[in-house]
Amino acid sequence: MELKWVEDFLQLAETGSFSRAAELRYVTQPAFSRRIRALEQWLGAELIDRTSYPTRLTKAGEQFRERAAEIVRQSIDARAIARGLQSAPTDTILFAAPHTLTLTFFPAWLHALEKKLGRIKVKLLALNVHDAVMSLVEGHCDLLLCYHHTNQPVQLDESRYEMIVLGSETIAPFAKADSTGRALFALPGSEQRKIPYLSYTPQAYLGRMVELILQQAPVRAHLDCVYENDMSEALKVMALEGHGLAWLPESAVTRELKGKRLARCGEGPWVGTMEVRLYRERGAQREVVDAVWNAALAGVGR
Repeated sequence: MELKWVEDFLQLAETGSFSRAAELRYVTQPAFSRRIRALEQWLGAELIDRTSYPTRLTKAGEQFRERAAEIVRQSIDARAIARGLQSAPTDTILFAAPHTLTLTFFPAWLHALEKKLGRIKVKLLALNVHDAVMSLVEGHCDLLLCYHHTNQPVQLDESRYEMIVLGSETIAPFAKADSTGRALFALPGSEQRKIPYLSYTPQAYLGRMVELILQQAPVRAHLDCVYENDMSEALKVMALEGHGLAWLPESAVTRELKGKRLARCGEGPWVGTMEVRLYRERGAQREVVDAVWNAALAGVGR
């Protein structure tokens, strides 16, 4: 049995919805359903009454729910004890962050921290947003650095995790600049001349942000998806070669804008803003992590 199956079950019991629970657990609904099935097979009992909506627990599910909560609580306690006894280096901080933040926000922020605290030993895991969040949830990092938007929130239990807002990030549409410094393409385009679109993959956090921008725009964008990738750096390279328009974090294109290699394709409703947040598990105390946390709390690097 895997702990994440038990946490999945508790999320489903709370929401009564496979789709909502899968969203909160940062997995696709099919993958979430397979994990619930795996838990039922391991237990040898059906936990979910799938004939009703909202989803209800079976009698076995109701009985297991209390035990499941206790399993999760005990695992958290055990991990905290193990961390306190571990022989691994205590002067190194393990961060998890989305690829873009590791290349843009993190280096300057770390520099500001080190001006205040001195040299900081760091191990940085560059992941997609989902995997970065799960790295914290599953206890594989000390601190999580990630994006957050009201309509695309990072669903972490406030009773279990604490958070600091470090700053904000703008995501906007960019394309290769012509000889006059203007973008090769301009939103919204037209039905007759669709704009070649460099898209994030559907599960990418920034992809969901772009979908939100497109849904809320007052007019329809006429886009023709010609390329997909889950990394903004890959989309930036394609945009620089003139392959199309891509929504990119502004911090990722600072040099390209200054050198007039890229230009914005739209303003106003085509632009979104996200928070940059820092998370850690409550009660997971380590002197070196506490020092960074307290410096961030005091506004260092903002």
